[in-house]
Amino acid sequence: MNKLITKSCEEIMTTLYKPIEFAVDGLLAQGLYILAGSPKAGKSWLALQLCLAVAKGEKLLERETASGTALYFCLEDGYERIQKRLYELTDEPSEKLYFSILADTIGGGLEEQITKFKSAHDDLRLVIIDTLQMVRSETESTYGSDYAELLPLKALAQQLGICIVLVHHLRKAADKDPFNMVSGSTGLNGCVDGLLVLIKAKRSANQATLHCTGRDIEDTELLLTRQGASWTVTDESEDKPPDIFSFAIHDLMLEQLSFKGSATELCGLLTEKYSQEFFPNMMKKNLTLHGYELQSYGVKFSHKRSNGQRLIMLEYDRDSDTGDGRTLMPEPSQNADPAVTAEQTESSQTIDSIDSSATGESNTCEKSADPVRQLAVPFRSAADPEYLLIGGKKVEMKRFSINELLHQCAAKIRAKVFADQGIVLPEFNPAL
Repeated sequence: MNKLITKSCEEIMTTLYKPIEFAVDGLLAQGLYILAGSPKAGKSWLALQLCLAVAKGEKLLERETASGTALYFCLEDGYERIQKRLYELTDEPSEKLYFSILADTIGGGLEEQITKFKSAHDDLRLVIIDTLQMVRSETESTYGSDYAELLPLKALAQQLGICIVLVHHLRKAADKDPFNMVSGSTGLNGCVDGLLVLIKAKRSANQATLHCTGRDIEDTELLLTRQGASWTVTDESEDKPPDIFSFAIHDLMLEQLSFKGSATELCGLLTEKYSQEFFPNMMKKNLTLHGYELQSYGVKFSHKRSNGQRLIMLEYDRDSDTGDGRTLMPEPSQNADPAVTAEQTESSQTIDSIDSSATGESNTCEKSADPVRQLAVPFRSAADPEYLLIGGKKVEMKRFSINELLHQCAAKIRAKVFADQGIVLPEFNPAL
Protein backbone atom coordinates (compact mmCIF):
# COMPACT_ATOMS: atom_id res chain seq x y z
CA MET A 1 0.00 0.00 0.00
CA ASN A 2 1.33 3.44 -0.93
CA LYS A 3 1.84 5.96 1.84
CA LEU A 4 -0.93 8.58 2.03
CA ILE A 5 0.50 12.03 1.27
CA THR A 6 -1.48 15.01 2.53
CA LYS A 7 -1.16 18.78 2.88
CA SER A 8 -3.02 20.90 5.39
CA CYS A 9 -5.48 23.57 4.35
CA GLU A 10 -3.24 26.27 5.86
CA GLU A 11 -0.17 24.96 4.04
CA ILE A 12 -1.95 25.05 0.68
CA MET A 13 -3.43 28.50 1.26
CA THR A 14 -0.09 30.03 2.30
CA THR A 15 2.17 28.44 -0.33
CA LEU A 16 3.28 30.63 -3.24
CA TYR A 17 2.45 28.64 -6.37
CA LYS A 18 3.52 29.60 -9.87
CA PRO A 19 0.46 31.04 -11.67
CA ILE A 20 -1.10 29.01 -14.46
CA GLU A 21 0.20 30.22 -17.82
CA PHE A 22 -2.21 30.72 -20.71
CA ALA A 23 -1.47 30.01 -24.35
CA VAL A 24 -4.52 32.16 -25.17
CA ASP A 25 -5.67 34.52 -22.43
CA GLY A 26 -8.80 33.20 -20.73
CA LEU A 27 -9.28 30.49 -23.36
CA LEU A 28 -6.44 27.93 -23.35
CA ALA A 29 -4.18 27.29 -20.36
CA GLN A 30 -1.60 24.64 -19.57
CA GLY A 31 -3.30 21.27 -19.81
CA LEU A 32 -5.33 19.09 -22.17
CA TYR A 33 -8.18 20.53 -24.23
CA ILE A 34 -10.65 19.32 -26.86
CA LEU A 35 -11.68 21.50 -29.81
CA ALA A 36 -14.77 19.84 -31.30
CA GLY A 37 -17.01 20.64 -34.23
CA SER A 38 -19.01 19.05 -36.99
CA PRO A 39 -17.17 17.91 -40.16
CA LYS A 40 -16.24 20.87 -42.38
CA ALA A 41 -17.39 23.34 -39.72
CA GLY A 42 -14.05 25.16 -39.82
CA LYS A 43 -12.41 23.75 -36.69
CA SER A 44 -9.17 22.88 -38.51
CA TRP A 45 -9.00 26.43 -39.86
CA LEU A 46 -9.44 27.71 -36.30
CA ALA A 47 -6.72 25.29 -35.10
CA LEU A 48 -4.29 26.54 -37.74
CA GLN A 49 -5.18 30.14 -36.93
CA LEU A 50 -4.47 29.36 -33.27
CA CYS A 51 -1.04 27.91 -34.11
CA LEU A 52 -0.09 30.96 -36.17
CA ALA A 53 -1.21 33.37 -33.45
CA VAL A 54 0.88 31.64 -30.76
CA ALA A 55 3.93 31.24 -33.04
CA LYS A 56 3.82 34.93 -33.97
CA GLY A 57 2.68 36.24 -30.58
CA GLU A 58 -0.39 37.82 -32.15
CA LYS A 59 -3.94 38.10 -30.80
CA LEU A 60 -6.47 35.34 -31.41
CA LEU A 61 -10.17 36.23 -31.27
CA GLU A 62 -9.25 39.56 -29.64
CA ARG A 63 -7.33 37.77 -26.87
CA GLU A 64 -3.63 38.00 -26.07
CA THR A 65 -1.46 34.95 -26.72
CA ALA A 66 1.79 33.80 -25.09
CA SER A 67 4.42 33.73 -27.82
CA GLY A 68 6.22 30.42 -28.27
CA THR A 69 6.75 27.42 -30.51
CA ALA A 70 3.67 25.58 -31.80
CA LEU A 71 3.53 22.02 -33.12
CA TYR A 72 0.63 21.01 -35.36
CA PHE A 73 0.01 17.30 -36.00
CA CYS A 74 -2.03 17.66 -39.21
CA LEU A 75 -2.82 13.95 -39.57
CA GLU A 76 -5.62 14.08 -42.14
CA ASP A 77 -3.86 16.36 -44.64
CA GLY A 78 -0.71 16.49 -46.73
CA TYR A 79 1.89 19.25 -46.89
CA GLU A 80 0.40 20.59 -50.13
CA ARG A 81 -2.95 21.27 -48.47
CA ILE A 82 -1.21 22.76 -45.43
CA GLN A 83 0.71 25.11 -47.72
CA LYS A 84 -2.48 26.23 -49.44
CA ARG A 85 -4.20 26.94 -46.12
CA LEU A 86 -1.21 28.83 -44.76
CA TYR A 87 -1.19 31.17 -47.75
CA GLU A 88 -4.87 31.87 -47.20
CA LEU A 89 -4.16 32.95 -43.63
CA THR A 90 -0.79 34.70 -43.89
CA ASP A 91 1.92 35.86 -46.27
CA GLU A 92 4.65 35.75 -43.62
CA PRO A 93 5.96 32.34 -42.48
CA SER A 94 6.83 31.76 -38.85
CA GLU A 95 10.03 30.06 -37.71
CA LYS A 96 8.23 28.89 -34.56
CA LEU A 97 5.46 26.86 -36.22
CA TYR A 98 6.12 23.20 -37.10
CA PHE A 99 3.97 20.55 -38.79
CA SER A 100 3.88 16.78 -38.90
CA ILE A 101 1.52 14.60 -40.94
CA LEU A 102 2.44 11.37 -39.09
CA ALA A 103 2.29 10.51 -35.38
CA ASP A 104 2.35 7.49 -33.11
CA THR A 105 -0.71 6.58 -31.07
CA ILE A 106 -1.41 7.57 -27.46
CA GLY A 107 0.55 5.15 -25.31
CA GLY A 108 2.36 3.89 -28.40
CA GLY A 109 5.06 6.55 -28.71
CA LEU A 110 3.20 9.85 -29.13
CA GLU A 111 4.19 11.10 -25.68
CA GLU A 112 7.86 10.37 -26.39
CA GLN A 113 7.63 12.21 -29.74
CA ILE A 114 6.25 15.33 -28.06
CA THR A 115 8.79 15.12 -25.22
CA LYS A 116 11.72 14.94 -27.65
CA PHE A 117 10.33 17.88 -29.63
CA LYS A 118 10.06 19.85 -26.38
CA SER A 119 13.71 19.09 -25.52
CA ALA A 120 14.73 20.57 -28.88
CA HIS A 121 12.34 23.57 -28.59
CA ASP A 122 12.38 24.76 -25.00
CA ASP A 123 9.78 27.46 -25.66
CA LEU A 124 7.14 24.95 -26.86
CA ARG A 125 3.81 26.43 -25.87
CA LEU A 126 1.15 24.65 -27.91
CA VAL A 127 0.59 21.21 -29.47
CA ILE A 128 -2.46 20.54 -31.65
CA ILE A 129 -3.42 17.00 -32.70
CA ASP A 130 -5.82 16.99 -35.64
CA THR A 131 -7.64 14.68 -35.17
CA LEU A 132 -7.95 12.71 -31.92
CA GLN A 133 -9.27 9.70 -33.81
CA MET A 134 -5.96 9.37 -35.70
CA VAL A 135 -3.97 8.76 -32.50
CA ARG A 136 -6.45 6.56 -30.63
CA SER A 137 -5.75 2.88 -30.06
CA GLU A 138 -8.87 2.00 -28.09
CA THR A 139 -11.86 0.71 -30.06
CA GLU A 140 -14.11 0.52 -27.01
CA SER A 141 -15.81 3.76 -25.98
CA THR A 142 -16.85 3.64 -22.35
CA TYR A 143 -16.37 6.26 -19.67
CA GLY A 144 -13.49 4.35 -18.09
CA SER A 145 -11.68 3.52 -21.33
CA ASP A 146 -12.03 7.04 -22.78
CA TYR A 147 -10.84 8.63 -19.53
CA ALA A 148 -7.89 6.27 -19.19
CA GLU A 149 -6.85 6.74 -22.82
CA LEU A 150 -6.45 10.50 -22.50
CA LEU A 151 -4.71 10.41 -19.10
CA PRO A 152 -1.17 10.07 -20.56
CA LEU A 153 -1.61 13.24 -22.64
CA LYS A 154 -3.12 15.09 -19.69
CA ALA A 155 -0.16 14.12 -17.50
CA LEU A 156 2.28 15.05 -20.29
CA ALA A 157 0.77 18.53 -20.68
CA GLN A 158 1.16 19.16 -16.95
CA GLN A 159 4.68 17.73 -16.86
CA LEU A 160 5.92 19.84 -19.78
CA GLY A 161 3.88 22.93 -18.87
CA ILE A 162 2.26 23.13 -22.31
CA CYS A 163 -1.21 23.23 -23.82
CA ILE A 164 -2.30 20.21 -25.88
CA VAL A 165 -5.43 20.56 -28.01
CA LEU A 166 -7.20 17.54 -29.49
CA VAL A 167 -9.34 18.30 -32.53
CA HIS A 168 -12.43 16.08 -32.40
CA HIS A 169 -15.88 15.61 -33.96
CA LEU A 170 -19.43 16.12 -32.72
CA ARG A 171 -22.12 13.46 -32.84
CA LYS A 172 -25.03 14.11 -35.20
CA ALA A 173 -27.69 14.21 -32.47
CA ALA A 174 -28.41 17.78 -31.35
CA ASP A 175 -28.44 18.68 -27.65
CA LYS A 176 -29.25 21.83 -25.71
CA ASP A 177 -25.90 21.44 -23.96
CA PRO A 178 -23.27 21.71 -26.73
CA PHE A 179 -20.68 19.87 -24.63
CA ASN A 180 -22.91 16.77 -24.62
CA MET A 181 -22.52 16.66 -28.41
CA VAL A 182 -18.82 15.72 -28.25
CA SER A 183 -18.44 12.31 -29.91
CA GLY A 184 -17.68 9.46 -27.50
CA SER A 185 -18.48 8.93 -23.84
CA THR A 186 -18.44 11.64 -21.18
CA GLY A 187 -15.10 10.18 -20.10
CA LEU A 188 -13.46 12.42 -22.69
CA ASN A 189 -15.13 15.52 -21.21
CA GLY A 190 -14.30 14.40 -17.67
CA CYS A 191 -10.59 13.88 -18.35
CA VAL A 192 -9.68 17.04 -20.26
CA ASP A 193 -9.07 20.41 -18.61
CA GLY A 194 -11.29 22.30 -21.03
CA LEU A 195 -13.65 22.02 -23.98
CA LEU A 196 -14.17 24.29 -26.98
CA VAL A 197 -17.18 23.40 -29.16
CA LEU A 198 -17.68 25.15 -32.51
CA ILE A 199 -21.28 25.06 -33.77
CA LYS A 200 -22.46 26.65 -37.00
CA ALA A 201 -26.07 27.76 -37.43
CA LYS A 202 -26.08 25.94 -40.78
CA ARG A 203 -23.40 24.41 -42.96
CA SER A 204 -23.44 27.19 -45.56
CA ALA A 205 -23.42 30.01 -42.98
CA ASN A 206 -20.29 32.00 -42.25
CA GLN A 207 -21.19 32.40 -38.58
CA ALA A 208 -20.69 30.06 -35.65
CA THR A 209 -20.71 30.04 -31.87
CA LEU A 210 -17.66 28.88 -29.92
CA HIS A 211 -18.77 27.44 -26.58
CA CYS A 212 -15.93 27.32 -24.02
CA THR A 213 -15.70 25.72 -20.58
CA GLY A 214 -12.88 24.44 -18.40
CA ARG A 215 -11.23 24.17 -15.01
CA ASP A 216 -9.11 27.29 -15.43
CA ILE A 217 -11.34 29.35 -17.73
CA GLU A 218 -14.72 30.98 -17.33
CA ASP A 219 -17.69 29.58 -19.24
CA THR A 220 -17.84 31.69 -22.39
CA GLU A 221 -19.76 31.87 -25.65
CA LEU A 222 -18.06 33.69 -28.52
CA LEU A 223 -20.03 34.57 -31.63
CA LEU A 224 -17.64 34.16 -34.58
CA THR A 225 -17.80 35.23 -38.21
CA ARG A 226 -15.76 33.71 -41.02
CA GLN A 227 -14.00 36.47 -42.95
CA GLY A 228 -12.14 34.80 -45.77
CA ALA A 229 -10.21 31.97 -44.14
CA SER A 230 -10.08 33.55 -40.66
CA TRP A 231 -12.49 33.39 -37.77
CA THR A 232 -13.13 36.75 -36.04
CA VAL A 233 -15.19 37.72 -33.01
CA THR A 234 -18.50 39.37 -33.90
CA ASP A 235 -19.87 40.25 -30.48
CA GLU A 236 -18.25 42.89 -28.32
CA SER A 237 -15.55 41.86 -25.87
CA GLU A 238 -15.61 43.23 -22.35
CA ASP A 239 -12.27 44.57 -21.16
CA LYS A 240 -11.35 43.70 -17.59
CA PRO A 241 -9.89 46.46 -15.43
CA PRO A 242 -6.13 46.13 -15.00
CA ASP A 243 -4.86 44.34 -11.90
CA ILE A 244 -2.60 46.92 -10.22
CA PHE A 245 -2.12 45.21 -6.83
CA SER A 246 1.44 44.00 -7.50
CA PHE A 247 2.40 47.40 -8.92
CA ALA A 248 1.07 49.17 -5.83
CA ILE A 249 2.95 46.88 -3.41
CA HIS A 250 6.16 47.13 -5.45
CA ASP A 251 6.13 50.92 -5.60
CA LEU A 252 5.35 51.20 -1.88
CA MET A 253 8.31 48.96 -1.08
CA LEU A 254 10.61 51.14 -3.20
CA GLU A 255 10.09 53.71 -0.45
CA GLN A 256 9.69 51.46 2.61
CA LEU A 257 12.30 48.78 1.71
CA SER A 258 10.84 46.59 4.45
CA PHE A 259 7.54 46.28 6.29
CA LYS A 260 6.41 44.36 9.36
CA GLY A 261 2.92 44.92 10.68
CA SER A 262 -0.74 44.06 10.43
CA ALA A 263 -2.86 43.95 7.28
CA THR A 264 -4.68 47.06 8.52
CA GLU A 265 -1.40 48.99 8.82
CA LEU A 266 -0.32 47.92 5.33
CA CYS A 267 -3.69 48.98 3.88
CA GLY A 268 -3.28 52.35 5.60
CA LEU A 269 0.07 52.94 3.90
CA LEU A 270 -1.34 51.97 0.50
CA THR A 271 -4.44 54.14 0.93
CA GLU A 272 -2.33 57.11 1.99
CA LYS A 273 -0.06 56.73 -1.05
CA TYR A 274 -2.67 56.01 -3.73
CA SER A 275 -5.92 57.46 -2.32
CA GLN A 276 -7.61 54.14 -3.07
CA GLU A 277 -9.37 51.77 -0.73
CA PHE A 278 -7.58 48.53 0.19
CA PHE A 279 -9.22 45.91 2.40
CA PRO A 280 -7.38 44.25 5.33
CA ASN A 281 -9.45 41.05 5.07
CA MET A 282 -8.26 40.63 1.45
CA MET A 283 -4.63 41.62 1.96
CA LYS A 284 -3.13 38.24 2.89
CA LYS A 285 -5.09 36.51 0.11
CA ASN A 286 -3.92 39.03 -2.50
CA LEU A 287 -0.31 38.85 -1.33
CA THR A 288 -0.38 35.05 -1.59
CA LEU A 289 -2.04 34.97 -5.01
CA HIS A 290 0.35 37.66 -6.33
CA GLY A 291 3.37 36.31 -4.44
CA TYR A 292 5.06 34.73 -7.45
CA GLU A 293 4.71 37.94 -9.45
CA LEU A 294 5.90 40.06 -6.53
CA GLN A 295 9.05 37.95 -6.27
CA SER A 296 9.90 38.88 -9.84
CA TYR A 297 9.63 42.53 -8.74
CA GLY A 298 12.05 41.95 -5.86
CA VAL A 299 9.38 41.83 -3.12
CA LYS A 300 9.44 38.83 -0.77
CA PHE A 301 6.34 38.10 1.32
CA SER A 302 6.01 36.07 4.52
CA HIS A 303 3.76 36.08 7.55
CA LYS A 304 3.68 34.77 11.11
CA ARG A 305 1.64 34.87 14.31
CA SER A 306 2.90 36.94 17.22
CA ASN A 307 0.94 37.28 20.49
CA GLY A 308 -2.22 36.15 18.73
CA GLN A 309 -1.81 38.71 15.93
CA ARG A 310 -1.08 37.91 12.29
CA LEU A 311 1.90 39.90 11.06
CA ILE A 312 2.80 40.54 7.42
CA MET A 313 6.46 40.89 6.50
CA LEU A 314 7.68 42.35 3.20
CA GLU A 315 11.28 42.79 2.07
CA TYR A 316 12.49 44.54 -1.09
CA ASP A 317 15.64 43.44 -2.95
CA ARG A 318 16.70 45.77 -5.76
CA ASP A 319 18.91 43.10 -7.38
CA SER A 320 15.91 40.78 -7.85
CA ASP A 321 13.68 43.50 -9.31
CA THR A 322 13.01 42.89 -13.02
CA GLY A 323 11.67 46.45 -13.12
CA ASP A 324 15.19 47.71 -12.32
CA GLY A 325 13.95 49.85 -9.46
CA ARG A 326 11.52 51.88 -11.58
CA THR A 327 8.00 52.68 -10.42
CA LEU A 328 5.43 50.45 -12.10
CA MET A 329 2.32 52.40 -11.14
CA PRO A 330 1.98 56.03 -12.23
CA GLU A 331 1.60 58.65 -9.55
CA PRO A 332 -1.96 60.02 -9.26
CA SER A 333 -2.32 63.57 -10.54
CA GLN A 334 -4.02 66.24 -8.47
CA ASN A 335 -7.84 66.05 -8.43
CA ALA A 336 -7.83 63.06 -10.74
CA ASP A 337 -8.57 59.37 -10.44
CA PRO A 338 -5.35 57.42 -9.63
CA ALA A 339 -6.14 54.95 -12.41
CA VAL A 340 -5.57 57.66 -15.00
CA THR A 341 -2.08 57.34 -16.49
CA ALA A 342 0.50 60.08 -16.40
CA GLU A 343 0.27 60.38 -20.18
CA GLN A 344 -3.35 61.56 -19.96
CA THR A 345 -3.81 64.61 -22.13
CA GLU A 346 -5.79 67.70 -21.22
CA SER A 347 -7.94 67.69 -24.35
CA SER A 348 -9.15 64.12 -23.76
CA GLN A 349 -10.97 64.89 -20.51
CA THR A 350 -13.95 66.52 -22.19
CA ILE A 351 -17.15 64.70 -23.10
CA ASP A 352 -18.58 64.90 -26.61
CA SER A 353 -15.80 67.34 -27.54
CA ILE A 354 -17.19 70.10 -25.30
CA ASP A 355 -14.54 72.70 -24.54
CA SER A 356 -14.77 73.16 -20.80
CA SER A 357 -12.61 76.28 -20.93
CA ALA A 358 -15.24 77.95 -23.05
CA THR A 359 -18.01 77.14 -20.56
CA GLY A 360 -15.95 77.93 -17.49
CA GLU A 361 -16.30 74.36 -16.16
CA SER A 362 -13.50 72.30 -14.64
CA ASN A 363 -12.09 69.28 -16.49
CA THR A 364 -11.82 67.15 -13.36
CA CYS A 365 -14.62 64.80 -12.34
CA GLU A 366 -14.36 65.85 -8.67
CA LYS A 367 -15.29 69.47 -9.42
CA SER A 368 -18.02 68.62 -11.90
CA ALA A 369 -21.58 68.87 -10.65
CA ASP A 370 -22.81 66.47 -13.33
CA PRO A 371 -23.04 62.96 -11.77
CA VAL A 372 -22.49 61.35 -15.16
CA ARG A 373 -19.16 63.13 -15.55
CA GLN A 374 -18.21 61.98 -12.05
CA LEU A 375 -18.59 58.36 -13.18
CA ALA A 376 -17.21 58.49 -16.71
CA VAL A 377 -14.23 60.54 -17.83
CA PRO A 378 -12.86 59.79 -21.30
CA PHE A 379 -9.15 60.21 -21.91
CA ARG A 380 -6.62 59.33 -24.57
CA SER A 381 -2.85 59.05 -24.45
CA ALA A 382 -0.58 59.54 -27.40
CA ALA A 383 -0.20 55.79 -27.95
CA ASP A 384 -3.47 54.38 -26.59
CA PRO A 385 -7.07 54.31 -27.81
CA GLU A 386 -9.81 56.33 -26.12
CA TYR A 387 -11.00 55.15 -22.69
CA LEU A 388 -13.68 55.87 -20.12
CA LEU A 389 -13.18 55.82 -16.38
CA ILE A 390 -16.33 54.20 -15.01
CA GLY A 391 -16.42 53.87 -11.25
CA GLY A 392 -12.64 54.17 -11.17
CA LYS A 393 -12.14 51.43 -13.77
CA LYS A 394 -10.46 52.02 -17.11
CA VAL A 395 -12.71 50.81 -19.95
CA GLU A 396 -11.76 51.13 -23.61
CA MET A 397 -14.23 53.08 -25.78
CA LYS A 398 -15.25 51.54 -29.07
CA ARG A 399 -17.11 53.42 -31.77
CA PHE A 400 -19.49 51.71 -34.19
CA SER A 401 -21.77 52.83 -36.97
CA ILE A 402 -25.50 52.20 -36.54
CA ASN A 403 -25.36 49.45 -39.17
CA GLU A 404 -22.52 47.69 -37.32
CA LEU A 405 -24.50 47.77 -34.08
CA LEU A 406 -27.62 46.46 -35.79
CA HIS A 407 -25.63 43.61 -37.39
CA GLN A 408 -24.10 42.68 -34.04
CA CYS A 409 -27.45 42.67 -32.25
CA ALA A 410 -29.06 40.63 -35.03
CA ALA A 411 -26.20 38.12 -34.97
CA LYS A 412 -26.58 37.60 -31.22
CA ILE A 413 -30.33 37.09 -31.58
CA ARG A 414 -29.81 34.53 -34.39
CA ALA A 415 -27.28 32.60 -32.31
CA LYS A 416 -29.57 32.64 -29.23
CA VAL A 417 -32.62 31.43 -31.15
CA PHE A 418 -30.60 28.67 -32.82
CA ALA A 419 -29.09 27.52 -29.50
CA ASP A 420 -32.44 27.51 -27.65
CA GLN A 421 -34.87 26.42 -30.38
CA GLY A 422 -32.78 25.08 -33.27
CA ILE A 423 -34.41 27.64 -35.61
CA VAL A 424 -32.23 29.35 -38.24
CA LEU A 425 -33.26 32.98 -38.76
CA PRO A 426 -32.36 34.79 -41.99
CA GLU A 427 -29.43 37.19 -41.88
CA PHE A 428 -30.23 40.81 -41.11
CA ASN A 429 -30.65 43.09 -44.14
CA PRO A 430 -30.97 46.81 -43.31
CA ALA A 431 -32.33 47.51 -46.79
CA LEU A 432 -35.53 45.58 -46.07
